[in-house]
Amino acid sequence: MKAARQLGNLSCRSRDKHPSISNALSSSANRKDLQKVHSFLITFGLLNSVTFLGKLIAKYSQFKDTDSALLVFGGISYPNDVYVWNTIIRAMTHNGCYRKALELYVEMRDLGVKPDNYTFPSVINACGSLMDFEKGRVVHQNVVELGIQFDLYISNALIDMYARCDKLGHAQVVFDGMLHRDIVSWNSLISGYSSNGYFKEALEVYHQLRMVGLLPDSFSLSSALLSCGGLGEVVEGEVVHCLVEKLGACSDVIVSNALLAMYFKFDLLVSCRRIFSEMVHRDSVTWNTIICGYFESGLYQESIRLFSEMVSHSKPDILTMTSILRACTYVGDLNMGRYVHDYMLSNGYVCDIVPTNIVINMYAKCGDMFQARRVFENAKNQDLVSWNSLLDGYVENQSYQEAIELFRRMKTNFQPDFVTYVKLLSMCSGLTNLNFTEELHCDIIKRGFDSTQIVGNALVDVYAKCGKVEDSFKQFENMKFRDTVTWNSIIASCSHSDNRILGFRMLSKMRLEGIVPDIPTFLSSLPLCSYLMAKRQGKEMHCCIFKFGFDSNIPIGNALIEMYSNTGSLRNSILVFEQMKERDLVSWTAIISSYGMYGEGRKALEAFEHMKAAGILPDHIVFVAVMYACSHSGLVQEGRICFEQMKREHNIVPRMEHYACIVDLLSRYGLLAEAEEFISSMPMKPDASIWGVLLSACRANGDMKIAERVAERVRQLDTSDPGYHILASNVYTALGKWDQVGVIRKSLKANGLKKDPGCSWLEISTLSQHTYQ
Repeated sequence: MKAARQLGNLSCRSRDKHPSISNALSSSANRKDLQKVHSFLITFGLLNSVTFLGKLIAKYSQFKDTDSALLVFGGISYPNDVYVWNTIIRAMTHNGCYRKALELYVEMRDLGVKPDNYTFPSVINACGSLMDFEKGRVVHQNVVELGIQFDLYISNALIDMYARCDKLGHAQVVFDGMLHRDIVSWNSLISGYSSNGYFKEALEVYHQLRMVGLLPDSFSLSSALLSCGGLGEVVEGEVVHCLVEKLGACSDVIVSNALLAMYFKFDLLVSCRRIFSEMVHRDSVTWNTIICGYFESGLYQESIRLFSEMVSHSKPDILTMTSILRACTYVGDLNMGRYVHDYMLSNGYVCDIVPTNIVINMYAKCGDMFQARRVFENAKNQDLVSWNSLLDGYVENQSYQEAIELFRRMKTNFQPDFVTYVKLLSMCSGLTNLNFTEELHCDIIKRGFDSTQIVGNALVDVYAKCGKVEDSFKQFENMKFRDTVTWNSIIASCSHSDNRILGFRMLSKMRLEGIVPDIPTFLSSLPLCSYLMAKRQGKEMHCCIFKFGFDSNIPIGNALIEMYSNTGSLRNSILVFEQMKERDLVSWTAIISSYGMYGEGRKALEAFEHMKAAGILPDHIVFVAVMYACSHSGLVQEGRICFEQMKREHNIVPRMEHYACIVDLLSRYGLLAEAEEFISSMPMKPDASIWGVLLSACRANGDMKIAERVAERVRQLDTSDPGYHILASNVYTALGKWDQVGVIRKSLKANGLKKDPGCSWLEISTLSQHTYQ
């Protein structure tokens, strides 16, 4: 646009058209603008101007349009100006047309145009790029004949050319004969040595560069890094890397390649992960090594993506294949895992026991237990890892009976290790039969694994989750060594017990023993504050969270929102939410639930809209929170709309809890008939909670007609919650139907059901409670 405006003014300012056209050439932002300027040059008859011709060729070269550049050059009537020749040769060299550049140089000499010191750097560069030593030596002779061999730029080009042709002796001679040297001179020689495997010599020249006081640039740094890697000089390599960071040269492609190669040789994969993200050009070795590096660094999706890109033009090795299989395992990408396995089979990869185990583990973790078992059974050899991989798959996929059967079969072939028992203990909380847990514990003691830290932690956790809190504490007390995981497990177990105040005591004891809490510690402790309405302890934990720098953690923020909401401080819940730098779906659900709990339905709806505007898709849980908020705020119509929106716009099939929210919404505001009709239209059988909500509302509103029908529904339900039966009994009592009351009371007594009494508690001191029933 700028170029067009400048050209548009030429007709009214014809006397200064030369500066305008020159400016237009310089400011042309694209090929189209440049063609317009080219047209003006033809119109004003300025194509014979050497200056304009040179700029026009250079500009076409900048846009990678070598054909147009050659067309402009070919239109010159008398090409006897060395400037124009230099420009076209430079244009060809810069665009990779090295042979054409040399052809033009020969043509130039044949026409009697004398080259100057601006001609030779491009010509020599073309020789070096073609690794044409013979032509390069001829050009060098031309330089000497013209007496310009000491020109700095020509000498630099000669060093680089000889280095590319693996003629380091010639390069050193040119370097030693230079009267003046700049950083390019040093770079050319250092890179020449390093690229040809003379790492020691390269580092020697690099150190000389530093000694003369020159600051290395990206090119010299990359050569030094490659040399450090080749020599295994870790300390020296780290020193050079520090300089790279200091100079900001890490963004350079060549430097990044050099850093990557060096750190892979040093086996520092974490550094490789950071460096590779900035790399652009890679060869097959780079692909193989970086994919393995990405996997080891935990960047599974990226390694899979790179593998997909790699197989189209390069064959991975077995190490890469197994790394990708393990990456598929971690991200659960079964389709890619199958593709890799098929690729291995179809391309004749020889799979020994290690790759086979990785394949078994991949299928097992991705949920294809049939294929995992098939690979396992077809394997020529099986080791302990094979058995543990298949066993872990059954546990992960909740096939507990198959896991137990495989474990019993395993013991006849291999001696289980501690990994086996940790895997099995992790599934025990899902078993109704606690005998197997105790059986495993006995085996663990017999085999001496009870002193293993990870096994002890697993036992503490599983006993708590199985409801055997006393056994969990017994295991905890018997452990000689306890780490953070041990303490987190025992604190979390307190949430499964009736004495949740014990969780605070364990947290205090943990601190007294010098164990530093981590994020799981607070995630286990904050729910205790919610259960016990311990607002002060919650604030104290919040202060500790700030102290340890965990306040930016999303799950911690979510737990704080819920804790403050449950302990009577909506304001603090809002403050935590607003201060979160990042929020996930759970964050929004927590704040919406908090608003609903305090009757702030409008604000809950606003938060819901903000959540959708932030691009977060709602799930079935957040809709429960929104409808709950509407129910507790009298927003009947909004609740209805939300229910329909969930089905229509988000394709979420309503669950029992969603129907319960709508029934509660309608019942709270006296729409009992509509609530009863809504229940009758449900596509699933209503449970006791649905009818209980309506029955309670009928009693409150005095609508005994509907109450009687609903009470009969409740009475017919086989529910173990005595509260609903007692509610129905109270309705029959109000109606004077004592025979029905007697039936319900007898049923409760026969089934051993008794309503739990309500209770209140008063906190008198920090860790003491007095409970009243």
